[in-house]
Amino acid sequence: MKPKIKTTFKTLFLISIVLTMIMFWFNQGKLYLESENCPAGSNIALIKIHGEIVTYSIESSYLEEELDLASSEEIIADIYEAEEDVNIEAIIVEIDSPGGSPVASEEIMDALKRAIKPTVAVIRGQGASGGYLITSGADIIFASKMSDVGGIGVTMSYLDYSQQNEYEGIIFQQLSSGKFKDMGNPDKELTAEERELCMRDVRKTHKIFIEHITINRNLDIEIVEALADGSTMLGQDAKEKGLVDEIGGVYDAEEWLRNKLDIEPEVCVY
Repeated sequence: MKPKIKTTFKTLFLISIVLTMIMFWFNQGKLYLESENCPAGSNIALIKIHGEIVTYSIESSYLEEELDLASSEEIIADIYEAEEDVNIEAIIVEIDSPGGSPVASEEIMDALKRAIKPTVAVIRGQGASGGYLITSGADIIFASKMSDVGGIGVTMSYLDYSQQNEYEGIIFQQLSSGKFKDMGNPDKELTAEERELCMRDVRKTHKIFIEHITINRNLDIEIVEALADGSTMLGQDAKEKGLVDEIGGVYDAEEWLRNKLDIEPEVCVY
């Protein structure tokens, strides 16, 4: 009899451990949400995209304080986390950015388009260039009447110090494996061939940008091409042109989700 009792106790002990682990993993999202930024009952993920858009995060805390950057790897991770969290029913991305890396912007845009849960973009001060490209991947875009919107264009412009160097007696000594290897070096003038190579990439990237906006916003390509001169416009004008859907901010986005999903929105700031 004693061996049976020991076996029973051991079995019950193991079962209790398994049940505890199951409950932990089942409630992991809830445990995560019950924090300062994520009160209990949170059902909307708010992901902020502020500053210049880059592909990777800066490890140095000093640099993070000095630079206002938004990395695609961190933002995409937040989007995926919100997608897998059973408590979260929709995602709001808050944009205040002049743009940045075309690749990083496209990566975030694609992540929004792949999201199964409803996605809402809210443009605050600025949603320009790559910042606007990101918003175009959301299901609906809100902006203030006074937001800076658009900037559909590409630039590779930079400062050329070659004449200043010549005035100061500084000579650029080109030591490279090919005639284009030093292209874009600010201490030398661009040759005609180099300029054409740069403009080739600018034009191709611009075309891709236009194609994304045309598809994402369901606009005629001629309309987008006419808007794609690099200029921005106020949010109220962007609505008239079809670049945004509604005038408003985060609270208006929450109201839209309240009506769409029939929920009482409780925001979790990621």
